[in-house]
Amino acid sequence: MSDTIESLKEAEKESLNHDESSRRVTHKSSNTTWGIVLIGLGIFFLVSRTGGFFIHNWWALFILIPAFHNLNEAWQSYQNNGRLTRHARHSLMGGMLIGMVAVFFLFSLSWNLFWPLVLIILGVGALLNSRS
Repeated sequence: MSDTIESLKEAEKESLNHDESSRRVTHKSSNTTWGIVLIGLGIFFLVSRTGGFFIHNWWALFILIPAFHNLNEAWQSYQNNGRLTRHARHSLMGGMLIGMVAVFFLFSLSWNLFWPLVLIILGVGALLNSRS
């Protein structure tokens, strides 16, 4: 009986340690994402002011913020677990889809190309989920 209680206590400690480390990873991931976003926006605006480079749909850069966040979450999850977990795969797929929408707006690409690319990305996601 005491062995069972001790093993339950150890399992609870391990669970608490895992929750605390995942909170630290999320906070670290958020800081990294914001750092990358701010540097990227600063470089973009600096180049547009000094080099004459201008994108008419510059507002679409803000769509990239959640895309970078999702991709960064996927990367952090992969680094922590050594494999693509379900969370990492979903973050990766979401980041790719949102990023693709932003690219289409930024470069005024034809939306006729969008749906075949969505099917390709969803197919990659299905393959990744089948290997879990």
